Amino acid sequence: MEELLNAKLTGTDSAIDGTIQAITYPNFNNAYEFKSTDGTLHLIIAKEADGQWIRLTGTEPYLSSWIDELAEQVKMK
Repeated sequence: MEELLNAKLTGTDSAIDGTIQAITYPNFNNAYEFKSTDGTLHLIIAKEADGQWIRLTGTEPYLSSWIDELAEQVKMK
């Protein structure tokens, strides 16, 4: 199992604390899963072959800016 890293997303009212972890996801080599500490937010992102980060699945609603925020935190690990 991959290491869990602390992560934080900018919510509309306040910051959302959680963890991010590298995961295996079909057809993607670089996929990461974010789970909020309070269990209200779940998001899976992955890097496409062209280098763009995309959202694969997760809870609704979500902010598109979270994809970039998580990608930045993944790069820092």
